[in-house]
Amino acid sequence: MKSKIKWAALGGLVLSFASLLIHLFLAKSSADLVQYTAITLFTEDLTPTLATRKGPGFRKLWGNVKSLEPLHPHPNPRSTYPVAVEHNNGFIYAKISGSFEKIRNSIVDLVAISRLLNATLVIPEIQESIRSKGISSKFKSFSYLYNEDQFIAALANDVTIVKSLPPILREARKRKEYQIFKPKSSAALKFYTSEVLPRLKKAKVIGLILTDGGCLESALPPSMAEYQRLRCRVAFHALQFRPEIVALGKLMVERLQASGQPYLAYHPGLKRDALAFHGCAEIFQDIHTELIQYRRAQLIKQGIISEELSVDSHARKRNGSCPLMPEEVGLLLRAMGYPPRTRIYLAGSETFGGQRVMIPLRAMYTNLVDRTALCSKKELANLVGPEIPLLPDPDKLLPAKSTNQLKAEWDKTGPRPRPLPPPPDRPIYRHEKEGWYGWVAEKDMEPEPSPNDQREQAHRLLWDALDYIVSVEAEAFFPGFDNDGSGPDFASLVMGHRLYEMASARTFRPNRKYLAELFNSTVDHLYYPPRNWTLAVREHLNKSLAEEGLLQESSRSKTKFFLSHPIPECLCSTVKATDISHSGKNSNLHLLFEGQGECPRSMQQERTQETNTDEVDSQEDETDLDGQSESEGYNGTDTIPSLEQDEEMDPDD
Repeated sequence: MKSKIKWAALGGLVLSFASLLIHLFLAKSSADLVQYTAITLFTEDLTPTLATRKGPGFRKLWGNVKSLEPLHPHPNPRSTYPVAVEHNNGFIYAKISGSFEKIRNSIVDLVAISRLLNATLVIPEIQESIRSKGISSKFKSFSYLYNEDQFIAALANDVTIVKSLPPILREARKRKEYQIFKPKSSAALKFYTSEVLPRLKKAKVIGLILTDGGCLESALPPSMAEYQRLRCRVAFHALQFRPEIVALGKLMVERLQASGQPYLAYHPGLKRDALAFHGCAEIFQDIHTELIQYRRAQLIKQGIISEELSVDSHARKRNGSCPLMPEEVGLLLRAMGYPPRTRIYLAGSETFGGQRVMIPLRAMYTNLVDRTALCSKKELANLVGPEIPLLPDPDKLLPAKSTNQLKAEWDKTGPRPRPLPPPPDRPIYRHEKEGWYGWVAEKDMEPEPSPNDQREQAHRLLWDALDYIVSVEAEAFFPGFDNDGSGPDFASLVMGHRLYEMASARTFRPNRKYLAELFNSTVDHLYYPPRNWTLAVREHLNKSLAEEGLLQESSRSKTKFFLSHPIPECLCSTVKATDISHSGKNSNLHLLFEGQGECPRSMQQERTQETNTDEVDSQEDETDLDGQSESEGYNGTDTIPSLEQDEEMDPDD
C-alpha cells in the first residue's frame, strides 16, 4: 500500500513538473504573439463617459470652440494657376538636415521655390537617414519618413517632381560641376529671382543645402497668396508619412481613445538647443545646467547667438522666454478642471532632463503615457526596419573588474600611512557613462556623434512622426513651449496643422509671460492657490483657445513661421465679416474674420445643418458659463489677482 502511495506521489510530481515546463514554453513562444491592448494600460477614468459626452461638463474640457467653427480648410487655388510643365528652367536638388520640424518646413519651402523658378524638383535627400550607418536599406532618405509616390501625385498640378536626376546630369553632379547655394530660412524672393534663377537657366541644374529649417521668408506679399496656399497643400496634404508610420500612429490614437475616452496631447518643448538659445540653463540643476551652457557657448561661437554666455535665466523665465515646466503644466490643467486620471500623451522624442522632470506631472496625472507605453518593442522595431547591429561605444563602457582583480589591487597598495590621505575623487559609475551626456564626467569637449548617436538621431524622426499624428488627432493640445515665431518647432507645427484641419479644436496657446506672473503671485501656495487665482488661469487659457489667442499668435509667429498660423490664406469662413460686425459681437472676432474668404456653398450648407443641431447645446453652455461667472464673482479682467482676495481654494479645483 505504501509503495503505491509513493508511486502515485512521484507520478504527481512528474506531471506537475511537466506541466510547469509546458507553461513556460508556451509563455515564451507566444510572447511575441500577444496583442497589445491599451484597455489595461490606464487606470479607471474619472472623465465623462460616452453617456455624458453631450453634457456641459464634458464640453467645457473637450468640446470645440464655438466661435471658431465657421473656419474651414480651403487651400485650393482661387485665381489663374497654370499647370506645371515638363519643359522648364531646369532641375533643383537639395540636401536637408535638422530636426523633424526643420525638415518638414524645408520641404514645404522647396516646393514653393521650385514653383517660383519654374523648375523641376528632385526628391530631396534627408541627411539624418543617409548619414546613419547600418540603417535599414528598406527605408532611406526621403522615404524614411514620407510617401514618395503620394508626394509626387498630390503636387502634379503644381510642380513637376522626379525621383532622381537624368543619368547625364547625375554624373555631372558627382563631379561637382553645378553651383550649390546655402540659403537661410529668411531668404527673400529677390535672392532667388536675381541670383539663383540666372544660374539655373544657364546650368540647368542647381543644388541647395538647407540646415536652417527652410529656404524662403515666411511673410509673402498679398499678391503671392497662391504660394502660401501651395505651402498649405504641401504641408497638410502632400507630405503624408509612409504607410507603416500612419498605421502605427492611428493604432496609438485608437488605444488612447479606448472605451470612448478623450485624451490631451502635451509637448514639453524641453530641447537642449532651445534652452541654450533662450538662456534657460538655471531653471535646471547640476549637470543639466552645464550641458545647456556648453551648447550655448557653441551657438555663440557659430554666430547664432550674439548675447552673453551667462544670463539671468529667472529673468528670462519671467519674460516668457523659457518653457513651462511639467509641474507648472500639471497645475494649470488642474486649475482648468481636468481630473487626475485624464489621459495625457507625452509627445516629443527629446525631453531634456529625462523622466526626473516628469515626476511632479506623473504624480498629478497617473495616466501620462508616451509611445513606449502605447507600443510594444516589436511594433517600434518593425517601424525602424531591419538594421545591422552596432558595437557599443568603447568610451561609454567601463571595464568590469572581478573580485580577484579588486583584491589584488588592494594587496599591492602596501601599508596605509597615518594619517590617511584625502579621499579620492567621486567614482564615475556605469550609469553616468551610458547616457549621451557621459562625456561631461571626463572630458571638457563634447565628442563627435558616434554611429549609435547618428542612428538615434534618425530614429527620433520616426518617433516625432508618431507624436505628430497623435498630437494632431488629440481632442486637446497643450504646448509647454513654442518659439513664438523665431523658427520652426514641433509645437508650432502641430498648432498650425490643428488650426488648419479643425480650427475649433481645443488648442491652448498660453502666454508664458502672463502665466509666470501668475505663478509668482502664488509661489508660497503653489499647490493650494486662492480660488481667484484658479479663475484667472481658467479665463486666460479659455481666451487662448479662441479668437484672442489666435490674434496674439498671429502677431508673434506668422511673420516668421507661416505654417504655425495659415490664416487667412488657407482657410475660408462660412460667416461673412460684415455679418459679424452687424451682429454686435466682440471686435476680436471681427478682426479674425475680416480677411477670410467666403467658403463654397457646399461648405455653407453643411455648416447650416450642424448649426441647427447644435444650437440648443450651445445655448445651454453659454447659460451655464454665465451662471458660473456670476456665482463666483469673477470680473473677467486679465490682471494678476491679489492673494488677499481669497485665501482658500476648493480642493475639487
